[in-house]
Amino acid sequence: MLQPQPPGIPVGTPSPVSRPYWDACARGELVYQRCPDCGLILERPSTVCGGCFGRSLEWVRSAGTGSLYSWTVVWRPQHPAFTVPYAPAIVAMDEGWWHIAAVIGCEPEELQPGMRLAVEFHPASDDIVLPYYRPIT
Repeated sequence: MLQPQPPGIPVGTPSPVSRPYWDACARGELVYQRCPDCGLILERPSTVCGGCFGRSLEWVRSAGTGSLYSWTVVWRPQHPAFTVPYAPAIVAMDEGWWHIAAVIGCEPEELQPGMRLAVEFHPASDDIVLPYYRPIT
C-alpha cells in the first residue's frame, strides 16, 4: 500500500516567494498562484506573471481534486530516509493547473490514467507539511 513518507525525510527550505504555498499546506489548504490581470495560472511561485508581466499575483485556494496524469513507482530511493514504494505523480487539477505530489492509499498496480484524486496533508518535518493525493472512491 502506498503510504505518506514518515517525518524526517529530506525537505527543502521555503523561499520568501513560495512561503504562502507552504503556509497553506501547514493549514491543510492547497493553493496555486494566478495573475488577476490576464488569468494565467503560474506553474511555480513567482513575483511576475509570465504572460503579461503583471506584478499583482494572487494565491487562490484549490478544491484539491484532480485526475492522475502521469506517475512512476519508486522502489530504489535516492535517499535512505524514504520508505518504498512511493509514487510521485503529476495531477491535472480541476482548476486547470498541474501539481506534482505522491499518491497514497492504494496499491501501485491500481494506479490508472484519469484516476480521480483528492489532496490530503501529512507532516514531513516540524516545519514542512506535504500534500499527497488519495484516490476518490
